[in-house]
Amino acid sequence: MNTLDKALRFIVVLPGLLFVIMGLRWVIAPEGVAKELGMPLLEGMARSSQIGDIGAFFISGGIMALLGALTLQRTWFLAAAIMVAAVALFRTLAWLFHDAAFATQSIVVEVVVLAIVLAAAVRIGKA
Repeated sequence: MNTLDKALRFIVVLPGLLFVIMGLRWVIAPEGVAKELGMPLLEGMARSSQIGDIGAFFISGGIMALLGALTLQRTWFLAAAIMVAAVALFRTLAWLFHDAAFATQSIVVEVVVLAIVLAAAVRIGKA
């Protein structure tokens, strides 16, 4: 593995760790992470869904990215890429069809993470 491939592998670890930390924060301190993401912490069953769904997304996506970096298996990189791409797509659909604000900053971050993970899948991922 050359230096560029090692750097790419390391770069994938960064969003992977960030996602895992975000997921854990949904369990440990959901008020703070909800506020950072521009949403109120919901009540009752809605809170259960909010913490469960969003926390699971971040933990799962982060673990998949980290497994890709650890094992170099293309499947893990692609799984993480699918999750991140879906979020950017659904944010855009929410704007188009449901009067949501266009989340430019979030979508840009998601597209950058998507590009990194896809680059790792193509460049260093093993079939």
